[in-house]
Amino acid sequence: MHQIVTKQIDSSRRWWVLAIVVAAQFMFGVDAFVVNVAIPTIAVDLHATPAQIESVIAIYLIAYATLVVTGGRLGDIHGTKNVFLTGVLGFTLTSLWCGLAQSGAELIIARLAQGATAALMVPQVLATLHLLFTDDSRNRAFGIYGIVLGLAGAAGFLLGGLLITIDLAGTGWRSVFFVNVPCGLVIAGAAWRIMPSVPRRAGTRLDIKGSVVLFAGLLCLIGPLLFGHDFGWAPWLWAVMVIGGVILAAFLKLEHAVARTGGMPLIDLTLLADATFLRGLGAAFFFFVANLSFYLVMTLFMQRGLKIPPLAAGLAFIPLALAFVAASRHSGARARHRGTKELIEGCMLQLAGLAVLALVAGYSDAPTPILLALTMIIFGYGQGLVMAPLSGAVLSTVKPAAAGSASGMYGTMAQIGNAAGVAAIGAVFFAVEALQSARAGFLTSLALFAALITICVAFLTWMRRASARS
Repeated sequence: MHQIVTKQIDSSRRWWVLAIVVAAQFMFGVDAFVVNVAIPTIAVDLHATPAQIESVIAIYLIAYATLVVTGGRLGDIHGTKNVFLTGVLGFTLTSLWCGLAQSGAELIIARLAQGATAALMVPQVLATLHLLFTDDSRNRAFGIYGIVLGLAGAAGFLLGGLLITIDLAGTGWRSVFFVNVPCGLVIAGAAWRIMPSVPRRAGTRLDIKGSVVLFAGLLCLIGPLLFGHDFGWAPWLWAVMVIGGVILAAFLKLEHAVARTGGMPLIDLTLLADATFLRGLGAAFFFFVANLSFYLVMTLFMQRGLKIPPLAAGLAFIPLALAFVAASRHSGARARHRGTKELIEGCMLQLAGLAVLALVAGYSDAPTPILLALTMIIFGYGQGLVMAPLSGAVLSTVKPAAAGSASGMYGTMAQIGNAAGVAAIGAVFFAVEALQSARAGFLTSLALFAALITICVAFLTWMRRASARS
């Protein structure tokens, strides 16, 4: 497959392909942040219950996380271009549906469909980078990918507040979904014209049984993490998670059985023998556990503890996002020369940022948004040194034929990490806040972030050893 792709595209054209796929990644990233900003307005306009509003966010994550491996494997079977186009057009149409929703229940269903189509679109981004950039420009390409991730966060915060404030053509919150429609159509048109076609792999078809079992297992595992707080972490939630673990164990046995009968498993089983890849997934998990939850806890501390208005709290994240972008600009080149050392140093910088935040929160009675924004720059810069090179490092030993499957597994691990972090660290914050104060909850959360990033460093070191032996 890789030889077919490289023969079809010259060196300059692949950068245009990169622009197309990262534009889709940007649209996906902005959508995640912009919807959070619009949630209060949506609740009022649709008379949605608190459970429905939480579901608008959670159901999207569940659909994406449970189907992204399937989306990645479909790219391996049918070609990244075909599946990418399907995903982009599906994401565009479901975004339109979200914007037209007339009730909380309808919006939840539309968000479910939107998450499912994102699971087709997003794995093809990393898979395309992995297939097209195998020379010295690989780290530069992943550096651009990292810049886009940072810009998506900053743009999401700004665009959400701006669209709702402007109330474009009286559409209110609906414009945060409608904006995806023209963007999606332009991306799809450009992809249809420029992306190289990869023929369908003869004699292959999707492992439907494996897809269903994986979906059920991940749903049982992730669902309780996202809704556990609403149900008071009842014992039956833990039982459901255990069942999810059992189903996932059965899934692996099923995949081996499919391989023995000559079929094509949902995940490439050779990946399970790749020590560098597996240890990289471990590093990614702990990195992402401390990723989305950091923004949640910072927002809660600023708004609940310091009584900072929502707009000012949102703007406080902009310098962090810009620092992330700045770090991503050169992280790829540095990672090319220094390997996982660059990632480890980025994690150490994140730890330094957390320490400074702890000092500011512990010794200042009322830190201003500007002071917090300046302090978060350290954490954001360290995060930018890690995020994009991490995905490239994890995929570095993956065969081109398994690029989609590996990208899907990476995406699933990232989403499980995000969900686990939001659920677990969010629960800790609320518990400590109820017993003491929001400041105490924040400081406790910072200690947990530090522990998680330290574990990530341990996996990166372990990963480096595996890579040196291979």
